[in-house]
Amino acid sequence: MATGAVPTSFSGLRRMDCNLGSSKSVDFVRVSDMQRIKYGRRKVSVIRNSNPSSDIAELQASSEGSPLLVPRQKYCESIHKTVRRKTCTVMVGNVALGSEHPIRIQTMTTTDTKDVAATVEQVMKIADKGADIVRITVQGKREADACFEIKNSLVQKNYNIPLVADIHFAPSVALRVAECFDKIRVNPGNFADRRAQFEKLEFTDEDYQKELEHIEQVFTPLVEKCKKYGRAMRIGTNHGSLSDRIMSYYGDSPRGMVESAFEFARICRKLDYHNFVFSMKASNPIIMVQAYRLLVAEMYVQGWDYPLHLGVTEAGEGEDGRMKSAIGIGTLLQDGLGDTIRVSLTEPPEEEIDPCRRLANLGMKASDLQQGVAPFEEKHRHYFDFQRRTGQLPVQKEGEEVDYRGVLHRDGSVLMSVSLDQLKTPELFYKSLAAKLVLGMPFKDLATVDSILLRELPPVDDNDARLTLKRLVDVSMGVITPLSEQLTKPLPNAMALVNLKELSTGAYKLLPEGTRLVVSVRGDEPYEDLEILKEVDATMILHDLPLTEEKISRVHAARRLFEYLSDNALNLPVIHHIQFPKGIHRDDLVIGAGTNAGALLVDGLGDGLLLEAPEQDFDFLRNTSFNLLQGCRMRNTKTEYVSCPSCGRTLFDLQEISAQIREKTSHLPGVSVIS
Repeated sequence: MATGAVPTSFSGLRRMDCNLGSSKSVDFVRVSDMQRIKYGRRKVSVIRNSNPSSDIAELQASSEGSPLLVPRQKYCESIHKTVRRKTCTVMVGNVALGSEHPIRIQTMTTTDTKDVAATVEQVMKIADKGADIVRITVQGKREADACFEIKNSLVQKNYNIPLVADIHFAPSVALRVAECFDKIRVNPGNFADRRAQFEKLEFTDEDYQKELEHIEQVFTPLVEKCKKYGRAMRIGTNHGSLSDRIMSYYGDSPRGMVESAFEFARICRKLDYHNFVFSMKASNPIIMVQAYRLLVAEMYVQGWDYPLHLGVTEAGEGEDGRMKSAIGIGTLLQDGLGDTIRVSLTEPPEEEIDPCRRLANLGMKASDLQQGVAPFEEKHRHYFDFQRRTGQLPVQKEGEEVDYRGVLHRDGSVLMSVSLDQLKTPELFYKSLAAKLVLGMPFKDLATVDSILLRELPPVDDNDARLTLKRLVDVSMGVITPLSEQLTKPLPNAMALVNLKELSTGAYKLLPEGTRLVVSVRGDEPYEDLEILKEVDATMILHDLPLTEEKISRVHAARRLFEYLSDNALNLPVIHHIQFPKGIHRDDLVIGAGTNAGALLVDGLGDGLLLEAPEQDFDFLRNTSFNLLQGCRMRNTKTEYVSCPSCGRTLFDLQEISAQIREKTSHLPGVSVIS
């Protein structure tokens, strides 16, 4: 495989002398031999070292045998534990943002900004719920004028919560409202450019430079005013609103999002203005995560330390919105990234505060404890481009009486823990697994559970319960049970759950020959303990690290496990098994699952889920599992809703309209509905 090394301090690809050059800034180099970069006479894409440094970045092939070499850039402080990225402090009114301060939570009003009384009332309600910052849309001059009244009214009522003006398409409005609000949010995709109209698809270098000069001319007055009045700024790129110029060069990509924001940041720095933060929002959590990582990686290269505002835009409502936000925001918090967050829900804005606080608390706890595992080398995970590691699905073996090929699903598996009591009512039990029933017999459907974990087997003479399980096995649903149960009360064709100790002692050899094995692994074991995995024919691995292990990070332990598997060419499927404590709040369960499993699935690490929570509703756990897989762009089992969280620009009741749309379209799995 082609590899090489270059200085890490580079500004991307630029047109160069010596007959070498490229007209665009991209995140890869196309070479087949590192010598060609240095000595070759023909034009190739090269990296220019704009800030000489002794640090070296490794280049690796983007895939086996590929001539594309990708820089292994640093994107977080540590790959083996949660260490908060060091940032400068940005003041938003009287609230400080940055790594030396708590993760701040915020939301956005949904009232008509011109309705001063309604907006003030909503801001006070949000502040009373505990938000640190409130954003208000400011579309035009009348809204800007209303902002002065809103600010004055709040001050008179002793509310000093910082206010942020959300600006699109209106530089003059931004200049006006900067005189009273504490922070200005600009969208690089439409502040000086128009949102992409796909009218001009080719830009020459000269055209591109003229556009940049235009942006500087339009943006500079706002930067100077913010500097004069001590205002903060958020340079907030949206995946869905990139300009024609950016789209023509980078496409609809995370790299384009980063470059769009950097154009504005360079102007700020040129004017010696540094009181700003970045955001990289997308409705797809995978794209959102990649964009933030690329942004931070480039900031490390440039030596910048600006804080981050995290959010998944248009996440939706209810559990869907919370899950998408947990996947995107939670993933980055586990890597120590993020200084202020918003959970965007199609719900009243004050309802965003509670899940936002739960996520912030989770992130602060991880960084305060520096949760992680012993240092390990990471060579296989793709930080900036999604490449799924797909475990080998079960293969039917000669002589097997039942078909094991359905115990896992190629797009992501859902496993559920069931009890003996559930077996007493077979039809209700089958329905709870989302199986179709034909004359009382279960059959798998689009969103049927793939395998079940039964910690206690029914007595050998309980014919009814065993018939209930046999019918599941007959339709290729896996039944997993502990080794001790399978040895004392064997269930034909069940899979035995074993741990590494039971493997190393050979206890599993007491099982009938050919019994399928499921191995439970923590991920932080000594490598010599994991060596036994090379010797057994396991159907799947359950990654199960107890949440009670406060100092150990599930995410980092799993990454370590996947590195070991890849290093040893072990293509075993891995199921993320999370056991939540008794009495856990539903939102904590959703956010915990989205963060702990989603942070791995967005990197293509994992083949499914097994969520356990005592006393939680069985249907809720099953739906949460499928929602998590769909949020990570794996198994699509229901209609996908990309729903705006609403703001003062929305001239109708978005929640009511969204509910009507759901009622008419919820039967369309695989379809995305944007509202």
